[in-house]
Amino acid sequence: MKKLSPNIILASKSIHRRRLLKKLGIPFKVIPSRAEEKSILTQGAAHLVKANALLKAQDVAARLDKGVVIGSDTLVFTHKKKVVGKPKSIKEAKKNLKALMCAPHWLYSGVAIVDAKTKKTLVDFEKTKIVMERLTDKEIDSYYRHTSSKDKAGGFDIDGKGAFFIKRIEGCYFNIVGLPMAKLCKMLKKFGVSILMLIVCFCFTGCVRTEYNLATEQEEMYFISTEREIAMGESIVRYVEKNFEINTDIDINERVSKIVDRLSKVCDRKELLYSGHVITKDDEVNAFALPGGPIYVFTGLINEADTDDELAGVIAHEFAHITAKHAIKRLQAQYGYSLLMVLAATSGNARMAQGVSLAFASIISSYSRADEIEADKLAVKYLKKAGYDPRAMETFLEKLHALNAKRPSRPFSYWRTHPYTSQRIATVSQEITGETTFRDYIRLTEEQESYK
Repeated sequence: MKKLSPNIILASKSIHRRRLLKKLGIPFKVIPSRAEEKSILTQGAAHLVKANALLKAQDVAARLDKGVVIGSDTLVFTHKKKVVGKPKSIKEAKKNLKALMCAPHWLYSGVAIVDAKTKKTLVDFEKTKIVMERLTDKEIDSYYRHTSSKDKAGGFDIDGKGAFFIKRIEGCYFNIVGLPMAKLCKMLKKFGVSILMLIVCFCFTGCVRTEYNLATEQEEMYFISTEREIAMGESIVRYVEKNFEINTDIDINERVSKIVDRLSKVCDRKELLYSGHVITKDDEVNAFALPGGPIYVFTGLINEADTDDELAGVIAHEFAHITAKHAIKRLQAQYGYSLLMVLAATSGNARMAQGVSLAFASIISSYSRADEIEADKLAVKYLKKAGYDPRAMETFLEKLHALNAKRPSRPFSYWRTHPYTSQRIATVSQEITGETTFRDYIRLTEEQESYK
């Protein structure tokens, strides 16, 4: 990994852009550009913001011997192909906002990077579609009593009270805040400045550490601390309980809780407080685990498990995802917007709470086959140590394999995230007996052929 250059210059006095760079943990200094911006639209909005961003970056770079200079320019482009910049007065701001609320519009940002020493230059742009709710004149007056319009393209914000009337966006959220961060990070990498998620996570977690993972038996690097992992899980629990029907049947919950309690005593991460929950949905054969310890099982899956040993096999698999930190590794692998939204969602920032749903969607989406196979192997280990029959995991997979063949594909099926079922059965069998049978090989071959 290349080291982050300490000599990054922002050619803007924008408070919002400065705040975003600070959130990324980028060490930088500010040298405002003195370039005169172009205002006449001749070749489209993208061309105009790129030209202005380049003017700003080149102006500052020309005054320096070295350093990577970032220039940026933003404007709003209406459906009538009219450019809306920073309003010169409150009266103009109110007039513009009222017009923008009538139809969707686009916010364009140009980004230019210039290496002052080598003169290497890169220019690009980002655009975000914005749809607003209509406000009354009185509501618009109230908005501008609490919000400054002079330093914002279009005269509105999204990270303040503007969030109350911005109905929907399509594109980069941070583009509206002041700077398209994912685009910027991608561009900086071409200048040898590797931001990655290391810097993003550092500003939220305050630490980057290497840790030996008992489950995977590997030395691994984590940017999300255990404390952040737990907070993330708690945030997603609130989301799940708001969007799913949580089952309150005492007997069913006690059955799941007893299994969770036994497995928690033998798993590889005992610093977490594990908990079992049941979601009422009889037609969903599914289960998932959240960071920090919460495990959810659908009633559809519980109904298919004839014994506690079979149900324990599924829950042990979800335990393994937590102990191996598969979800955390997945989130750490996300760049820019996604990772910032996920982490901000656990920091108490209500304006960015959509990050919770983003995290949930990422966690329940498919793991890699390697992660799933690793989770099955760990599940067998935990079942043995907890006193459950690991063979029940194999028989339950057989049962679900037959069931899956009869049912149409479902968006949240337990099977959507997993490798070939026969491959999982073979893995479990090998973990139990230490060998793979000819029957496993034939079954896997047949299943692979059926998918062609």
